[in-house]
Amino acid sequence: MDWTVLVVIGLAAGVLAGMFGIGGGVVIVPALAYFARMSLPTAIGTSLGALLLPVGALGAWAYYRAGHLNMRAALWVALGLFLGAWVGARLSQSVTDLTLRRLFAVFLAAVAVKVWAG
Repeated sequence: MDWTVLVVIGLAAGVLAGMFGIGGGVVIVPALAYFARMSLPTAIGTSLGALLLPVGALGAWAYYRAGHLNMRAALWVALGLFLGAWVGARLSQSVTDLTLRRLFAVFLAAVAVKVWAG
């Protein structure tokens, strides 16, 4: 696996995270599955591993300095992410790769329709 592909995936996800607050599920997972040819469970696990470190710290700092970061809300969301990621990881281990791919596709389509419709 070419490390430059992985760095480009990370850069793209970082730019989109800074612009729109997205990255892991919408950018990194599909990119790892398509460009790095990982299975979906491996792409999900790799995305979570990459996000484990203080990803977003510089972006959050820029928003904080501009007065656009609600730290209290961010900490509550972080608690939910902490617990929810564990629950989601356990659930994803109980379904087949095909089922997980289909669920992921439905999720992405639903998000796209919601964004498009406003």
